[in-house]
Amino acid sequence: MSANATGAGFMVLAMTLFAVEDALFKSVAPGLPPGEATLIFGLTGVTLYTLMTLRAGEAVLHPAMLRPSLLLRTFFEIMGRLFFALSLAYTPLSVTSSILQAAPLVVTAGAALLLGEKVGPRRWAAMAVGFMGVLLIVRPTPEAFRLDALLSIAAMFGFAMRDLYTRAAPPAVSAKQLGVLGFAVVTLAGLLLLPFDPAPPRVPETSELLRLLATGLVGVTAYTALTRAMRTGEVSVVAPFRYSRLLVALVFAYLLFGERPDLWTLAGALLIVVSGCYTLIRSGRSGPAPQKPVRATDRQ
Repeated sequence: MSANATGAGFMVLAMTLFAVEDALFKSVAPGLPPGEATLIFGLTGVTLYTLMTLRAGEAVLHPAMLRPSLLLRTFFEIMGRLFFALSLAYTPLSVTSSILQAAPLVVTAGAALLLGEKVGPRRWAAMAVGFMGVLLIVRPTPEAFRLDALLSIAAMFGFAMRDLYTRAAPPAVSAKQLGVLGFAVVTLAGLLLLPFDPAPPRVPETSELLRLLATGLVGVTAYTALTRAMRTGEVSVVAPFRYSRLLVALVFAYLLFGERPDLWTLAGALLIVVSGCYTLIRSGRSGPAPQKPVRATDRQ
């Protein structure tokens, strides 16, 4: 299997697991304050990744975490987490969903500008077709794009740049160590959100705690797959498979909640699948693009 196909497979796996994570987290959110739920979720992930790192005989905190590329990754992850939470609270969900799905376009542009990947017009066109499919599914109205949509734009930009700097992270830092850093950021985001919770923190019920622990376990697996995806193959090929998260959400809506997608939604899903398959097939014909060499300052 080619590196691009492997990276795409890990991206689809990550997006599937993130959809499961969202469903579990949302099942707890109505009763437990979001800041507290985020804090517990983050602590669960940090604990699991710390145990995995120690079992592998690695240091939990690598000195390279203080290098510029990882400090930038941490900054953008905090940005994405905070603005995503605020966007869910104050922006229509259709607007948030559609704007966040623009992340592959930003990642591809960043890969071309910062990592030196060659992105041809056909690949850009396929990406645009996939984004059109996203718009067909969420169908945001022009009236919905208000000033508070800037929250969604900030979240999308934060997550996109986080993924890009995952690829640019020093090779000496393992996926497990990146996971420790990533969930430490989630924990920090939970602490920052606590003062804005509509209700004071409380002791979670047993069912709530079990669901949050399950959310952490699924989230760790998803984060590991995402890190592997962004470090395998060409970023401009792997990134568009982020759109698969919407497809998984449609399946969950049909099987778990009895929702029936209309023809516009099915048409959008078809465009997403076709654009992703074309991007992968096209990359196989053209061969892998040369990668920008890692700078000496990023080596260990």
